[in-house]
Amino acid sequence: MRTASTLLAAVLLAVGLSFLGASTASAHSVLESSDPANGSTVSTGPGSVTLTFNEALQESYDVLNVVGPDGNFWQQGDASVVGARISVDLRSLGPAGVYRVNYRVTSADGHPVRGQVEFTLSTAGTGTPGPSATASSDGDGGTPAWPFIVGAVIVIVAVGGVFVLRRRARS
Repeated sequence: MRTASTLLAAVLLAVGLSFLGASTASAHSVLESSDPANGSTVSTGPGSVTLTFNEALQESYDVLNVVGPDGNFWQQGDASVVGARISVDLRSLGPAGVYRVNYRVTSADGHPVRGQVEFTLSTAGTGTPGPSATASSDGDGGTPAWPFIVGAVIVIVAVGGVFVLRRRARS
């Protein structure tokens, strides 16, 4: 009985530590370049935006949108991933100013990577914007922490229960 409860405690502890001690992998995808280049100024709107990473990306859960100085989306259609590149077509751009390219991609190792690049349109175009970026947030805050916290609490309570039962069995 004592060996079984010790083994159970060890397994539960290992599971608990896997929840609490999960570390971040250091091999996430890294953005290498963008077209238009980050921080560049263009006089006419490009037809698309392309981001290039240091490794191939997974083709799941990718997001690439472009928000203009007016707070509206300017991408057209869904982003596409081909190897280490993600791209999206753009509408004809409108107001002059800074356009922010927001991305969320999935690394080859399965971890999400997000960020932002920007370019400036120096001469206003005549394009019509998409919907407001503020009204249609995708609500993604990354991987939620609550399942890991709940799992860790359950494991800690279970391990504590095993130790209490062991002490009672000895008495």
